[in-house]
Amino acid sequence: MKKNLKNIDFSTVLPFVEQTNYLPGQVVSKTLAQNEAVSLTLFAFDKGEEISTHASEGDALVLLLDGAGEVTINNETFQLKTGDSIVMPAGQPHSVYAPERFKMFLIVVFPKREENLE
Repeated sequence: MKKNLKNIDFSTVLPFVEQTNYLPGQVVSKTLAQNEAVSLTLFAFDKGEEISTHASEGDALVLLLDGAGEVTINNETFQLKTGDSIVMPAGQPHSVYAPERFKMFLIVVFPKREENLE
């Protein structure tokens, strides 16, 4: 039986926030799914770590699971705490910074790819 998710137990009740761990001086990522339509990734940021400014082809939904973090979109910085969410729109420059350690779940939904009709 083919599974569409990876790196997570099936048919088991799991504390989602505990599915990735903090490591000193690192950004830890754990991909649960990635294909042309969607990307699902858990992140754990140690204090002071960041993902520098970049843009994505898809809309990216951040769900903050633990701690507090900063998301900057088009040079506007947003403060997030546990339970908060924000959408980083496709094509817009954005970055993520950890003023303190935090965990987030990132869901990126990519646009439907047009097939060549030749």
